[in-house]
Amino acid sequence: MSVTEGKFTVAALADLHANERRERSYRDLFAEISKVADAMVLCGDLTDTGKPAEAEILAEDLRACSVPMVAVLGNHDYESGQEGEVVKILSGVGLRVLSGDGCKIGDVGFVGVKGFAGGFGARMLGSFGEPAIKAFVAETVRESMQLENAMRSVKAKRHVVVLHYAPVVETVEGEPPEIFPFLGSSRLAETIDRFTVDAIVHGHAHRGRHTGRTPGGAPVYNVAYDIEKPTGRPYALIEL
Repeated sequence: MSVTEGKFTVAALADLHANERRERSYRDLFAEISKVADAMVLCGDLTDTGKPAEAEILAEDLRACSVPMVAVLGNHDYESGQEGEVVKILSGVGLRVLSGDGCKIGDVGFVGVKGFAGGFGARMLGSFGEPAIKAFVAETVRESMQLENAMRSVKAKRHVVVLHYAPVVETVEGEPPEIFPFLGSSRLAETIDRFTVDAIVHGHAHRGRHTGRTPGGAPVYNVAYDIEKPTGRPYALIEL
């Protein structure tokens, strides 16, 4: 099937946490995905602590994937301050890592940012008080603005938004309520709902729910590795 017309299937997963202990091998999983999807999307926390050695291990497994690959980084990928090297290694095997930009595969546009924390709805953290609070909120706003710029720059028939942090509270439910504000922000959903979007995928909330919707009705999928999905596999299949 041509990826420029008809059904387009995205396989999405997140929170691989590749590490030097090699606790999981993804080679067979990526080969499996190549048989059932037109593209694979990875929603952050590709590595466990953001070390280049971890990225090298994941890169070897990614060689088994024969469909186009798109990703964003997650918070774990920044832990060692070597995220630039991580991106370079993974890009070397064909993974397109988005950060406030986008790409097209056939007639499907993919736009991606990591996102950030801040909370949801009426309880979302506001920019008031100490400079540290204002800086925290400014980071969420910056990520949302990057997402908006990316959405405006990618012209496509169908659009998929790729995040690490959640844009809605529904897909983090199942996590301890005390940490909800650290799992995502409604500011991401506010930005997304200015556009027509076919699917939003994210990770980060390992014990959340698989599905939700933005206030504007766009479908949201939490694809963290351990989330139960209709496929019964670590990845979700999303048909556009």
